[in-house]
Amino acid sequence: MSGDELDWISLAGKKAKGKRPQYFDAPESERMLSILMAVVAEVSVVRERLDTIERLLDQKGTINRDDIESYTPDRDAAFERGLSTREYIARVMRGVQQNVEAMRENEPDLEQVSKDIRDS
Repeated sequence: MSGDELDWISLAGKKAKGKRPQYFDAPESERMLSILMAVVAEVSVVRERLDTIERLLDQKGTINRDDIESYTPDRDAAFERGLSTREYIARVMRGVQQNVEAMRENEPDLEQVSKDIRDS
């Protein structure tokens, strides 16, 4: 392997330093979350790459791999991509967001709790 080549398999398998955050009690759920988030990230990359291809085809009518690799979105395209990514993540995380909102609805009113304690 030359110095210019990276061993992507080894890099992908490297562990981050420090303890991983744990969101679930079951290790299987943690693994599934990890896999899901990796797939979400990959789909996001594919969406941006497809956007690049579509924009280049609109501009030039034909493209090659170098055009794709060297493309830099202008300000408007970057804004549209950012908005699209935020919408995508919101759709993916909609269930989690709904759970958070439900938990907030069920939180006790701290002012009322405090008043109840004082009055008792």
